Amino acid sequence: MRSPDAETLALKGLAFLAREPETLLRLLTLTGLELDDLKARAGDPELLAAVVDFLLADDALLTRFAEGEALDVKEVHAARRALPGAPEI
Repeated sequence: MRSPDAETLALKGLAFLAREPETLLRLLTLTGLELDDLKARAGDPELLAAVVDFLLADDALLTRFAEGEALDVKEVHAARRALPGAPEI
């Protein structure tokens, strides 16, 4: 997956999280970000990588996101590999 496509997928993930206030609050708590910071950095590839990491860390959340976007979860994993800080395999 190309980086721009991965960033688009991650932005969709962020929009998905924004529709789930409790889940978004959990992301903010874990990252230490304030909502205004999150909004200001929404296009930052490193922040987008953190969003994808957050989705990948919770199977139920990942499944809801993937189903809502008509994605295979493998596409979310591919997006993570295309974003900054991906673990070496």
